[in-house]
Amino acid sequence: MRIAVLANLKKNAPTWEGMPADQWDDLDSPKTTNALVAALQSGGHEAEFFEARIQPPYNLVEKLTAYQPDLCFNIAESHFGDGRESQIPALLEMLRLPYTGSQVLSLALALDKPMTKRILCYHGLPTPEFQAFESADEPIDDDLLDGDGGLRFPLFVKPSREGTSMGVSAKSIVRTVDELYEQVALQLRTYHQPILVEHYIEGREIMIGMVGNLKPTAARRLSDRTAPNVLPDTLTFLPALEVDLGAYDPSEAGLYTNRMKVELADTYHYFCPAPISGTMLEELQALAAAIFRVTGCRDVARVDFRLDAANEDKPYILEVNPLPGLNPGYSDLCLEAQAADWPYERLINMIVDVAAERHGLKTMVESQ
Repeated sequence: MRIAVLANLKKNAPTWEGMPADQWDDLDSPKTTNALVAALQSGGHEAEFFEARIQPPYNLVEKLTAYQPDLCFNIAESHFGDGRESQIPALLEMLRLPYTGSQVLSLALALDKPMTKRILCYHGLPTPEFQAFESADEPIDDDLLDGDGGLRFPLFVKPSREGTSMGVSAKSIVRTVDELYEQVALQLRTYHQPILVEHYIEGREIMIGMVGNLKPTAARRLSDRTAPNVLPDTLTFLPALEVDLGAYDPSEAGLYTNRMKVELADTYHYFCPAPISGTMLEELQALAAAIFRVTGCRDVARVDFRLDAANEDKPYILEVNPLPGLNPGYSDLCLEAQAADWPYERLINMIVDVAAERHGLKTMVESQ
């Protein structure tokens, strides 16, 4: 197949005075796009990278029209807007070009963490209680209060619509009302979007990556809004990955911070497979499959959990990422694939294969 790799390179991103230092930390590098193109070519495909912007000199619409891809391999994050990760998929649907990964609605939903958590709560899936603040003096919701009307500390503060742990540092954990409002005000000024405040879950951080799709027969109907009993026989789970939080300086406060993901990425400390029981692994995989289904993910995703150390390691869902990083050196999903003895090329071409099947396309290997 002829495949167009679509991504936004950090070096091509717009800049302006006063922008946050981590503004474009979720964008990609040429190392990633070059690796994707090489992996696809190793699978027998013709592949070329395109910067996913419609403005000159990138002119994505014109370039895709000329290239005429059979499939687009989409990891575009885009730059602006509440649903920015859904912008390129929307464009591809307008052009009637098939693409890998989740579709418009799912990408917009997953980028908005409070909205995702509302969906999870509706379906009875465990996620920390929360509130989205649009102003620093907003009244506190009952969900964050204890039986006596006081705040249940500690709480955790982060932007609603960012990736790569942007805005996450030791100061994200707040233990007083003053700290809460100070951190909310700071993040509102910095990121110009609603700020998510949720109960802080102290414990281990586990990632579950998966490739594939859930067919209607692979999951039972969602009834009485409880966690669905998903039969994940059409998803391939990669080995669970645990961040070795204890290997980092105490200044990181036991968090998977933005600094760890960006500045310290080359010295990432992790366990994969994560040292958890078979029972816990099965529970996390079932929850991940349920999240995959209720948020409408396609082809590939990663779900991040915290195991509550104060409650017998009860798992709580932090978020779902339908556009997981694919840097071959340090992205969580790629490390999970490596632990499964999958070469990078196998991971990337499997994503293509399941997307091609979903779209009714034939891969080059199948058509020969």
